Amino acid sequence: MAEKKSKAVSQIISTGRRKKSIARVRLFPGTGKCVVNGRDMGEYLQRDTLLLVARQPFEITSTGEKYDVIARVHGGGISGQAGALCHGIARALVRADEQFKPELKKAGLLTRDPRMKERKKYGLKKARKASQFSKR
Repeated sequence: MAEKKSKAVSQIISTGRRKKSIARVRLFPGTGKCVVNGRDMGEYLQRDTLLLVARQPFEITSTGEKYDVIARVHGGGISGQAGALCHGIARALVRADEQFKPELKKAGLLTRDPRMKERKKYGLKKARKASQFSKR
């Protein structure tokens, strides 16, 4: 029988969420390379502000060059996906080393942001936008 080759490298898998976006994050010991949906993180997120949001857990814990990230993100828009990546990376770092938890919790990166889009109400154009009032 053929033997299965097991990966000797330990990986940490976690999930991050924001709005309608879900990020499945795998964290490996490495050199700081981040791949999102098969592309480099900088190429995928495009805007510098979104890149800063996604890399925030590494900046707080000073572990930017210690771990590699491979992530799959789906749902929502690009901003929500960056927030989901941030949440997933923060949770993975805590699973990698419990000493990071106080720093990340103080920065608010371990808490899932509960803000969601408000539903549309009948008689209105959007959740709160109504047609212009006419007296006559």
